[in-house]
Amino acid sequence: MVLAAGCALLLAACEMWNLHGPRKVDRSSSVVSFLYPNTAEPLITPSVPVLRLPLKVGLAFVPEALTQKAADFTEAQKSVLLKRVAAEFKSNNFIESIDIIPATYLRSAGGFANLNQVRGLMGVDVMVLVAYDQMQFTDQNKLSLAYWTIVGAYVIHGNKNDTHTLMEAVVYDIPSRKLLFRAPGVSNLSASSTAVEVRDRLRRDSAKGFDEATDDLIKNLQTELAAFKEQIKVAPGGVQIEHKAGYGGSGGLEAWFAGMLATLGFLRCVTRRART
Repeated sequence: MVLAAGCALLLAACEMWNLHGPRKVDRSSSVVSFLYPNTAEPLITPSVPVLRLPLKVGLAFVPEALTQKAADFTEAQKSVLLKRVAAEFKSNNFIESIDIIPATYLRSAGGFANLNQVRGLMGVDVMVLVAYDQMQFTDQNKLSLAYWTIVGAYVIHGNKNDTHTLMEAVVYDIPSRKLLFRAPGVSNLSASSTAVEVRDRLRRDSAKGFDEATDDLIKNLQTELAAFKEQIKVAPGGVQIEHKAGYGGSGGLEAWFAGMLATLGFLRCVTRRART
């Protein structure tokens, strides 16, 4: 009888610790683990990318590791966020299409072989891979309140909930395996709640964290895309630009190259005349 009572008391204490004690939730995926799953192999040296305009772009979240437990960041949530990213960039006239790649097309640690399969299935030239790392911490703080009832004090435990979200988008030319550019997106949330509502609060903060990080990611992608255009203008040897049949182009990447080639042609003409 005493043993049974002791076990019951121990179980109750464990439950109280799980409810009120410090906890940590981590959900993540990794571009490096996906593209280079075998760390013993050297990184593949990329070749010079040939961008054939207008580009067909694929967009997808990097799959989680097989060892990671299923988290509450659903495929439906991911799809909504990816559509937001696609909507911000599909109006660029050097982009023919942005296709959201189904999650079933990518496998954990699939590497560039997996990207080549996606290229064959979807006909995309460039792949945008989005990875994430979200950590949530829960701990008791001094916000605990005691409500007096007829049988004594009823304590409402306060909790400090921190949600840190990091997203990263990497833009790869699939045939050359060349990283064109990358951009981060960050969100940091801090809130307090009662222990009774902590799970709901963490779930809401998780969704909000991904929303805010996506906003930041879009802004940074726009900045990095502009920097990539400028880099091509300054060092055109790093990327080759070709036009697909029937495409003339009137802006964006093609405008940079048209202007640059016209300038080079003019300078050569002037140089030849000066020599004669």
